[in-house]
Amino acid sequence: MKNTLMKPSLLALALTCTSVTTQAAQVATDPGDYSPLPAGIDLGILYLQSFDHDEYYVNGQKVDNGPTLSADIGLLRWVHYIEVGGFTIDPQVILPFGKLKLNAAGQEISASGIGDPILGATIWLYNNPETKQAFGLTGLVSLPWGSYDESKGPVNIGENRTKFITQAALVTPITEQFSIHLIGEYTFFGDNDDFGASGVTRAQDDQYGYQVHLNYHMSATTTASLNYYHDYGAESQIEGVDQNDELDNNRWQVTLQHFLQPDLQVQVQYGRSISVDNGFFENDRINLRFVKVF
Repeated sequence: MKNTLMKPSLLALALTCTSVTTQAAQVATDPGDYSPLPAGIDLGILYLQSFDHDEYYVNGQKVDNGPTLSADIGLLRWVHYIEVGGFTIDPQVILPFGKLKLNAAGQEISASGIGDPILGATIWLYNNPETKQAFGLTGLVSLPWGSYDESKGPVNIGENRTKFITQAALVTPITEQFSIHLIGEYTFFGDNDDFGASGVTRAQDDQYGYQVHLNYHMSATTTASLNYYHDYGAESQIEGVDQNDELDNNRWQVTLQHFLQPDLQVQVQYGRSISVDNGFFENDRINLRFVKVF
C-alpha cells in the first residue's frame, strides 16, 4: 500500500539501482556543457564518480536497517563540434563503465562491466558569442548493449532497455563574473522484458526534472559553481503492478573547474542529497572530470 511503510524485499529495494543515474538526472550536466565551442573542435572527456549510499527512503521515510549501495563509475565521452546551416551541433558518444555493490536483507549483489552507450547531439538554436548567451536542445539515445545479467536484474551496469533523453538549456551571463545555466530534462523509457531470474517485465513512467548552475568566473582559467538538481516521476511497474517509487528527489553540488593548460581542464565536484522521497539518500558524492581539447 502506498501509505504504508513496509520492509521491502531485496528486489523492491534495489529497483533504483538498475541504473546509477535513476536517483538523479539521466544525464547530469556540468557547468559549461551548454556553452558552445567553435566548429572543428573535439573534446575527449573522462569522468570518475564514487559514492556510498547507506540510507534508503520510501514515501519520504527512512527505512531502518535498509539497503546500502556503493559504486565506482567512469564515463568516456567524445564530443565533436560542427556547423550545419548556420547552427552549431555537437555529435557525441558516452560510454559508462564501473562497478556496483548492493547490500540488502542480508544479501549482497555486485555487478561490473561496460554500461549502455549513449549517442546523440545538441543543436544550438541561438548562440551569441559576444553576449555569451545561448539556447540549445539535446536528444540522446541510450542503447541496451551494456553488461547485463538477468539474474541480477536490479543491479547491473547495463539496463537491457532503450532510453530517449531530451534536454533544453539556456545559458546567460548575470554580470561580468557571474552566469547562470538552466536545464530542463525529460526522459522516455523502453521496457526491460528480462528483469530478474524469472524474466518478468519492468516498465517505467517518464522522468523529468531541472538543473541549475550558478557560476562564478574567478579568472579566464578558473570557475567555481553551485549546482542544484531536482528530479520527478519515473515510477516503475513490475508485470504491470505499480511499485509506488515515484521520484521527488533533489541534491546540491559544488564544482571547481581549472585549466591546467589551454587544452586540458580538470574538474572536481562534491555533493549530497537535500531530500529524497523514494530511493537512496546520497550522503557524499565525489566526481572528477578531465577534459582534453583537440
